[in-house]
Amino acid sequence: MISTGLVSITFRQLSPREVIDLMLEAKLEGVEWGGDIHVPHGDIKRAKEVAKLTYDAGIEIPAYGSYYRAGVDDPKNPKFEAVLESALALETDCIRIWAGNLGSDKADEAWWKNVIQDSQRVASMAEKEGISVAFEYHGNTLTDTDKAAMRLLKEVDHPNIKSYWQPPVGLDIPSRIEGLTSVLPYLAHIHTFQWDIRERLELSEGIDEWRGYFDIVKKADKNCYALIEFVKGDEPAQLIEDAKALRQALDII
Repeated sequence: MISTGLVSITFRQLSPREVIDLMLEAKLEGVEWGGDIHVPHGDIKRAKEVAKLTYDAGIEIPAYGSYYRAGVDDPKNPKFEAVLESALALETDCIRIWAGNLGSDKADEAWWKNVIQDSQRVASMAEKEGISVAFEYHGNTLTDTDKAAMRLLKEVDHPNIKSYWQPPVGLDIPSRIEGLTSVLPYLAHIHTFQWDIRERLELSEGIDEWRGYFDIVKKADKNCYALIEFVKGDEPAQLIEDAKALRQALDII
């Protein structure tokens, strides 16, 4: 089953209450709250307040979108302990993290080992609390290509490690499908958007493309959320239209 949702950082300019009201209008089912603006890492009071607002509105919280970067020793990198505390306060069962801060083409073996070991560490910490850890599927990290992402997931080799998926910008559809198929055993959630190399597009322009991706996930019998991210023009009104397109692609309207 694939449920519908939103990545809250799509509307950093809105308050959590405003994000929730918009989601209700768009008829979306779940939200990945971001750890930078809406639910800052370690701010437990804020996390509990946002959790109550969310659940009272009948919306689920499938994930906490943290900005923890595995293996990165930098004062700007949040402590995973703070990230985990916020996730617990949100009552979610998944934390999104980033696989370091170097692209796979720039990472030497020592860096790979560093990211792998730290990923294993945080996965074990979260596992004790019943929360999974999932890598962002993104450029300038060790999940910047399908090959690199699969190497990382296999070498971390931890039962509590999962991965997001999103269509890499610039790849053709068959290559995207190949990557999605590879990551399916580890799939947590899907970041959903329609972009070309130059600009954001309306999700309606990719309904058939997304229907193909979702069919692959459905056939694998995976339960996850398709989370809309970065709508055209950052316009709240566009989310309403993109949510309609998402339901069309999921064949639920």
